[in-house]
Amino acid sequence: MMQRRTVVAALLENRPADMVVVSSLGNPTWDVASVGDHALNFNFIGAMGQAGPFALGLAMARPEKRIVLFAGDGELLMSLGVLATIANQAPANLAVVALDNESYVETGSQPSATAGPTDLEAVARACGFVHTRAVVDETPLDDIRVMVWEGEGPLFVNIKIVAEALPLVFPYSFDGAMAMNRFRGAVNDSGKG
Repeated sequence: MMQRRTVVAALLENRPADMVVVSSLGNPTWDVASVGDHALNFNFIGAMGQAGPFALGLAMARPEKRIVLFAGDGELLMSLGVLATIANQAPANLAVVALDNESYVETGSQPSATAGPTDLEAVARACGFVHTRAVVDETPLDDIRVMVWEGEGPLFVNIKIVAEALPLVFPYSFDGAMAMNRFRGAVNDSGKG
């Protein structure tokens, strides 16, 4: 299994200036924030199960932008139906990166269903994702980065990561209106000029 912050940092290193990143509640938000502040990041705090629908709506509303969703296994397990909805809507600009640590680290490291027989990549494929990939062992992330940045979506990458409690790195703002206004302005302004 890989170190989650190493994975997120590698996938966001020198990212395209107009790539939009959505992160789900908990560790994915802390991990994306640990890479650095970016106006085109939208980090979910306190809304488990909502990052996937948000990323899908954004991908459908802004098909000219690359949307990358970083979601934990707990987030995806809470609303598996979103994978079916994404596959049926089939936005070509959406990449879903599952950070699968097989546990609910933030609430005491209880095992999630992916610690058992549940395989999120297989679920995504069964829902209709044509492009999927599982990353189980330490591996160079260059080809995964290319897939996430440029591959035709919707695509799904399940990366098995170490279950570890790391120091929290907070995003730009906990004020919902302030964060949304900043993000909306950045999405509307990116790519102009």
